[in-house]
Amino acid sequence: MTLLSKSDQEAVTAAINEVERETDAELVTVLTAQSDNYSYIPLLWAGILALLVPGIANYFVSWLGADMLLLVQWGTFILLSLLFRVPGINTRLIPRQVRYWRASNLARRQFLEQNLHHTEGDTGMLIFVSEAERYVEILVDQGIADILDNTVWEDIVADFTARCTRARRGRVFLTALPDAGSS
Repeated sequence: MTLLSKSDQEAVTAAINEVERETDAELVTVLTAQSDNYSYIPLLWAGILALLVPGIANYFVSWLGADMLLLVQWGTFILLSLLFRVPGINTRLIPRQVRYWRASNLARRQFLEQNLHHTEGDTGMLIFVSEAERYVEILVDQGIADILDNTVWEDIVADFTARCTRARRGRVFLTALPDAGSS
């Protein structure tokens, strides 16, 4: 499944070409649905909550034996592990710092994998958007960083994030690209 329609992809490509034509920047955009699958998060939460089951169950129902408590604990773990894998629930269980750290890590990997740190004149620029984490980052190479202060990018990211909605991904990219190119 693509996150942008074909027409949005073509419009973003045209906008990138326009920015690259008017500036020295070599611009790459990355839009990802999620920066990590966070497979350990549902298991972690389910395990923590399942460990509490014997104490809670014993408080309310004192007649349960150890073998029955163990079965209830296992059942709780399995049920919560499956429930917490639901995407809407899963993302709410992940602390913001963890989501941002994983998204930032992926952005930096993409910057390196796209070889934006080896561009002529050190003018590589990456606009990275991770939808599930609600995370936007602009990474620039040293040549651009020497000319422009980070506050320029922070303003663009804040504006971009404020305008981001699911239904209008392509249009938001199209409004952010000229801002990044003119900076």
